[in-house]
Amino acid sequence: MHVVVIGGGVVGVTTAQALVARGHRVTVIERCADVGLETSRANAGQRSYGYVSPWASPTMVRKALPWLLQADGPFKLHLPPSLRTLRFLFATWRFAQASDRYERNKRAMLRLGAYSRQCFQALEVRHDLAFDGAQGGLIDLASDTAAADGLKATAGLLSELDIDHQWLTPAQLREHEPGLCGEAPLVGALRLPDDGTGDCHRFTRALADCCRDAGVTFRCRTEVTDLVRRDGLIQALVLAPVGDGEKGGAGGATEILEADAVVMCAGCLSRPLAATLGIEVPIYPVKGYSLTVDVADPSRAPRSTVIDDRYKVVATRLGERLRVTGFVELADFDRRIPAARLATLRRAVESRFPGAADLAQAEPWTGFRPMTPDGPPVIGQLRRDNLYFNTGHGTFGWTLSAGSAELIAQVIDDESPALALDAFAPGRFMH
Repeated sequence: MHVVVIGGGVVGVTTAQALVARGHRVTVIERCADVGLETSRANAGQRSYGYVSPWASPTMVRKALPWLLQADGPFKLHLPPSLRTLRFLFATWRFAQASDRYERNKRAMLRLGAYSRQCFQALEVRHDLAFDGAQGGLIDLASDTAAADGLKATAGLLSELDIDHQWLTPAQLREHEPGLCGEAPLVGALRLPDDGTGDCHRFTRALADCCRDAGVTFRCRTEVTDLVRRDGLIQALVLAPVGDGEKGGAGGATEILEADAVVMCAGCLSRPLAATLGIEVPIYPVKGYSLTVDVADPSRAPRSTVIDDRYKVVATRLGERLRVTGFVELADFDRRIPAARLATLRRAVESRFPGAADLAQAEPWTGFRPMTPDGPPVIGQLRRDNLYFNTGHGTFGWTLSAGSAELIAQVIDDESPALALDAFAPGRFMH
């Protein structure tokens, strides 16, 4: 069967790998000049299998307004907000009010995280992939007793789902992270020892090379402009070349690519593509920022992934580099990088790991996480046809990619998926 995967980020490439391993002929369509150049380019680098949670959290909604009023707050909103932003916020609020749904979604996402960890391990055994990968765990800091109580409450669900974790005192914490010697307050931390790190961009490129060796065709600088449906099935895709500009559209001749099945892995662009078929996939581009810099003093740098609870900034060790990420910003597709955002990232790291790196020399980046209004990704079929979805992973695309790729490959091969997909069903947004 010829399966066309739309999107060459980490989700699209892992999907291609899972399909070609099952004997399918696979073509990947990617707008950029190479794979992994959008959301996968410079994300947090954390594979937080035991720490995934839905976006539409009652706690997050309560904190959103105070965060907006803080200069260094982790939540930002472009003013005036667009109509699309307002619709996304309203949908998020509505989902967050259903506390039972939040709890169900969190359990489903944690199960998917655990499954994805197994799939990543299998991938790394099968392929020799160089991507600065490590398994040093994840640490979430608590700077006061209220933060500590919140983390300990999270630990209860981790115990229920048999996810390994431990509470660390400040002294125990510094045994794991000796560079954690900043002046910021610290009362303890939750550690998940099985979580991992790695450069998502390097992983995506390395895995794409393995896919090419296995016969996968990658069509870069190419976009899907239409989907041709006949008798209820997608018969072909209309492709066009993409130019060098931000908006693409080189004006070249279009071509028709026939397909037996199509998998939508296009991240934030999944929404307009699905809309051409009359399908609502309410994915919003949640903006984030990062800094990447060489480590100046390894003894002062984090060993793995450390989350600062005050700034909600993540510091991740990637070999000899440090990656710092933060912010949840609703600004549609605004690619500007305000200096204030980068200054906050620098302050957060210096408050915890002073002297780890010269952050003034760091490379800045911004990208858009494809977020659904409730939080879980979209995995599966809307109806019994040949269109499949594996998109909308939000801030957890790197973490969940290997697991969701195997699940959608199982669905395409008409197998019972390894996990229940109710929480990820594409039809959950249909009115």
